Amino acid sequence: MKWCVGMAEDLPLLSRIEDASLNASGALQQRWLDGWILRYCPGKARRSRCINAVAVGRLPVQQKLALAADLYRETDLPMVFRITRFTEPADLDAQLQALGWHRLGLTHVQVRSALQDIQPQALPAGTHWVQLAPDDYAEVVGDLRGSPVAHRLSHAERLAGSPTPYQGYAIVRDADGLVLACGQSAQEADLVGLFDVQTRDSERGLGLASRLCERLLAQAAAAGARVAYLQVEAGNAAALKMYDRLGFASGYNYHYRETSASQAAIYSSAT
Repeated sequence: MKWCVGMAEDLPLLSRIEDASLNASGALQQRWLDGWILRYCPGKARRSRCINAVAVGRLPVQQKLALAADLYRETDLPMVFRITRFTEPADLDAQLQALGWHRLGLTHVQVRSALQDIQPQALPAGTHWVQLAPDDYAEVVGDLRGSPVAHRLSHAERLAGSPTPYQGYAIVRDADGLVLACGQSAQEADLVGLFDVQTRDSERGLGLASRLCERLLAQAAAAGARVAYLQVEAGNAAALKMYDRLGFASGYNYHYRETSASQAAIYSSAT
């Protein structure tokens, strides 16, 4: 994995990317709590059901933990923080660690600029390109992932209500209409994010995801995008290798902190 030369210290751009990613993953189920964005959208994606601490606030951390715990208890979701280099206060990660919150889900936010030079490869013979409405996309990607119906419905609701409109596309087999790979883009001004890139298990290793991403990036560039970003888990070696070939490099990382059910109960009872 490579890092963007000079990008790691381009804080204004990285901060814009962080804001854009928060907007793109926005959910109807979220509340503002003294500098914390509490998200509680049920589903697989942690970024839609976690706490993002984006401002210092005025209340003590322990009091906010108690207030947040009540919400997550009511929604029957685990209490999870997403920790980035922009988290406030800067020592919140250390505070949570000292309180016994465990770390998980290291993720790289990868960045690519100079999108105008992307030349998408032709689609494989016997396939075609299809745009999907948000609810159709949620169903397609849910099918590829084996997601339960409840998660698919929640995903569709989030896509339909997102403050940053998504465009979902798929590579489809001509013969029977089977979706072989799919992916989404969400553009905000000159930034475009790639999300939910998925390939059918039987079609992996054929370069479909690369061709799909190239097309999404070329479309975004034609619409005025200059910089692309995406989020990929640190353990996903195949995806990291693919995105490296596509010219992406890491701009910054984030991880999650999660508490146990017993700790959440303690925080809740403190109010």
